[in-house]
Amino acid sequence: MILLKIEDSQRIESLHPLMKTLFDYVKTHDFSEVPAGRIALDGTNLFINVDEPTLRSKEEQKLEVHQKYLDVHFPLSCTETIGWKALSDLTINPDQPFDVEKDFAFYSSPASTYMEVKPGECMILFPEDAHAPIIGTGKMRKLVGKIRL
Repeated sequence: MILLKIEDSQRIESLHPLMKTLFDYVKTHDFSEVPAGRIALDGTNLFINVDEPTLRSKEEQKLEVHQKYLDVHFPLSCTETIGWKALSDLTINPDQPFDVEKDFAFYSSPASTYMEVKPGECMILFPEDAHAPIIGTGKMRKLVGKIRL
């Protein structure tokens, strides 16, 4: 897991060949009027989900994991709390078997720690990072970049 200011992305853009493409796009576009949905930058290798979720409490939000994609969470309208727990520390089975096609599983386990991610920042989550996003109150607007591993 990496938490950083978007303006400092050059420090981590070498982590994946498509990371710079994602950050260049996010830095040069205004997402305030873009409708919710998917923006394909490189087919299924790199895309952005524009979302407007209703935030949930820590108790309501489950941990999720992915195997095929890195998640890059960009809150736009307000601060988002994201829970984190190392996948290796999960001692329970997922709520349902891992969905290979949709690339996710959910766990009803509490996070080990919670971090605030503010507009202008982002959080990068790897397959070993179980995470519980969209924690808070009210609604928010955010982007989730998906980079195929």
